[in-house]
Amino acid sequence: MPNQNLRRDEAALRSALISVRSYDVQVDLRNAEDPAAQGFGTRSVIRFTAATAGAETFLDFIGSEVVSVNLNGTELPPVDVVDGARIRLPGLLADNEVIVTARALYSRSGEGLHRFVDPVDGKTYLYTQYEPADARRVFANFEQPDLKAPFTFHVSAPSDWKVASNGTEQARTPVSGDPAASRWDFAPTLPISTYITTILAGPYFRAQESWRHERFGLEVPLAAYCRASIADSFDTAEIFAVTKVGLTYFNDLFDYPYPFGKYDQAFVPEYNLGAMENPGLVTFTDNYVFTSRATDTQHQLRANTIMHEMAHMWFGDLVTMFWWDDLWLKESFADFMGTLAVSEVTPWRDKSWILFANRRKGWAYVQDQLPSTHPIVADIRDLEAAKQNFDGITYAKGASVLKQLVAYVGFPAFTAGARQYFRDHEFSNTSLADLLVALSAASGRDLRAWAGQWLQTSGVSTLSAKVTADDGVLTDVWIVQDAVDPVSGDEQTRPHLLKIGLYNFDDSGNLVRTDSVRLDVCGTVTQVPGLAGKPQPALLLINDEDLTYAKVCLDTVSEAMVLARLDRLTDPMARTLCWSALWNAARDAVLPAMDYVGAVRRFAPEEGDVGVLASLLENARFAVQRYFPAEDRDGGRRELLAAVVDGLRVAVPGSDHQLVLVRSLAALGENIPEAGPLSRGLLEGNATADPVPISGLPVSGIRVDGTGLPVSGPTPDSELRWSLWLALAATGNATASELDAELARDPSSSAQAGHRKAMSARPLAEVKEQVWREAVLETGLSNTLLSAAIDGFMLAPPELLAPFVERYFDMIADVWAARSIELSSRIVRGLYPAAQDMAVQDSAEQHAGSSQAPLQHPVVLRTDRWLTANDHAPAALRRIILEQRDHLLRALRVQEAGRNRHKP
Repeated sequence: MPNQNLRRDEAALRSALISVRSYDVQVDLRNAEDPAAQGFGTRSVIRFTAATAGAETFLDFIGSEVVSVNLNGTELPPVDVVDGARIRLPGLLADNEVIVTARALYSRSGEGLHRFVDPVDGKTYLYTQYEPADARRVFANFEQPDLKAPFTFHVSAPSDWKVASNGTEQARTPVSGDPAASRWDFAPTLPISTYITTILAGPYFRAQESWRHERFGLEVPLAAYCRASIADSFDTAEIFAVTKVGLTYFNDLFDYPYPFGKYDQAFVPEYNLGAMENPGLVTFTDNYVFTSRATDTQHQLRANTIMHEMAHMWFGDLVTMFWWDDLWLKESFADFMGTLAVSEVTPWRDKSWILFANRRKGWAYVQDQLPSTHPIVADIRDLEAAKQNFDGITYAKGASVLKQLVAYVGFPAFTAGARQYFRDHEFSNTSLADLLVALSAASGRDLRAWAGQWLQTSGVSTLSAKVTADDGVLTDVWIVQDAVDPVSGDEQTRPHLLKIGLYNFDDSGNLVRTDSVRLDVCGTVTQVPGLAGKPQPALLLINDEDLTYAKVCLDTVSEAMVLARLDRLTDPMARTLCWSALWNAARDAVLPAMDYVGAVRRFAPEEGDVGVLASLLENARFAVQRYFPAEDRDGGRRELLAAVVDGLRVAVPGSDHQLVLVRSLAALGENIPEAGPLSRGLLEGNATADPVPISGLPVSGIRVDGTGLPVSGPTPDSELRWSLWLALAATGNATASELDAELARDPSSSAQAGHRKAMSARPLAEVKEQVWREAVLETGLSNTLLSAAIDGFMLAPPELLAPFVERYFDMIADVWAARSIELSSRIVRGLYPAAQDMAVQDSAEQHAGSSQAPLQHPVVLRTDRWLTANDHAPAALRRIILEQRDHLLRALRVQEAGRNRHKP
């Protein structure tokens, strides 16, 4: 594969040399329904200026063929100017026009122009996805964010299709000589970057409405698209309702009218992301079209994603970063603003920041402790590094820090600064310094020091309370901050404006907030004033209300109370923060993983927030699988399964809690063969009144009647059915013919992925060999089916995966070189051999019980040999390997700590 990378210094030189005036792009998709057609025609007409006459620059293009290149009326033979993914343009004039005619390739990786054939009805659907640099897979262009220009698109496609782009449709005319095809001509866009241009084409279902903003005099057409086969599940009323309140909220908040004309939202198949902020035509994964039963939390997550992408219309599309170093200037802001909008104008007002604290910040804390941690303002040297930096730091840590900034300067000043930022830099590009100018002016604070401490350092601060008390009365409380930057090794204490909550039991036995202290934490130790002489609370909660970004360590008294009585804590945010503290302590081997899982078993079924419940059950299952010593896992799984079944006995029929518990039951069943009867009972809808023995533990079955109404369990739908079939397949309790029969009953695209995963999970050596060949050696699987195959492959006893360890390290460099970064990343990350209970070699056994044992694990040793031998491998590839090694090492260290605690 030719080098497709672009370095930051190359991009800077190009933007210093040229300015782009306009693009006129034609793509011909008339052959898309022909499975034999591998590519499509594309033509770019680009007008641009050059600062230096006679200089040379280059265009970016990745396709099957460059047919012709015409620069300023002169034909340039492609053989002379095409160099891999670049087209050289020599001898520039002050004003230039280049015309490139080429053949691009349909994609199955979700990069460029993705082609999907719906297995339900055989219809073909196309959509584009470009970020950070895949527009060059569809048309020749200058692929970097600071070379903005207006784009005019023309698309030829079958006449009975729906076709859309960023701009409004201006004309549709028959294609001469092809009565079955038409050409769509779209209005020029405002100046935007290449990565947010887009095309949608296919027999999509479309719903339409409109939205008005009286003060701005705006009338914005709205549209929502999805595949025809899932249109019956497309709840456009809710989607449009969220869209309208969001547009009103952001237009008023930013005091800047939505600038991009129409607002289309397309829900598309096999999407690599949650969504993408293409102005005028936002694309989403069609997992947000709920063809199976969805919880209220899933609806909230969709609303959050809608708001996130809408915030990008200002943060990212109107004002864009120069280069990917400042990716946070759009993603951190969109993450924060999306959560804020949901909390202000949707039915999930009281749940939005709880979901953020529970999920997004948890993602950030994990990412920020990996060896690949980086500042929010990152050092992104090339496109491969940019691709890897769409991570928990850029999104969730950045959003968390913005929440702290709002607390620091006040929301009015923050809003005023954002408004000025949009006015000063509309349709242009910015860096951190530009934002700080606007926010500093609005707040009256010089934010350079704040930015240096929060945005330009790495790692997560840990805050703990040093509490002294005498006979139940506080004598002193200090907040200790541990904040070593893991990149520089320097102490980087950050300023934290936070609250400390004091919680005690009321007359009803509930744990409630009885006092609160607002505090500026500075340096390594900060005294908390005003607490001396007060009764020691049952719970002293640092970062109450979740204002700052930091890991919180509970003091000894507070941790003991939380482990014993967490279910009595009535405030949902405080409860979420306590769960977060326990999980971080378990991951850090400070709290035994068994104690965390024990708390989940005792208290999770009583958790009122279904989103928190789902996370707790997922974390507990992960802890048993990865953090328990191998000898304790089977018992841990069965005890957790018993707790889930106990919860199902009392769950309200048809409730979200019941659905989450059944999903957890299915996931646990992937490693518990004896749970098979439970799974089959749900699948077959049989009444299983007799107890089902699980290693001597009687677990009552779950009744489901045949009317579609649950008796004590939900009627399994497609998503849940495939989860249950996966559990059966992974434990050797389902045959290939049974899985094929289920697919015949439900041939949908999600079922295709479920079938692929279940078939790949069967614990047979010949199955694993076949999946390895299909995933690694062949290229026939789409992005979604590739991930399904890999996920199923990894559900296997260690002895089945052991033969693939050496093959993994032998293949990863070749896969990286041969596949796109999206597909190769999935293979390298997904197949990393992190089965901790693999047979341990003698060297590891010699160190058992010592701090060196994890480093002597055979997979760690093999990883280290690969890293040493491949020190010049692409940085993005090495980053994945280093991250996977770190995940494995953390798990091994937690396991070792658990073993050591068991010793007399």
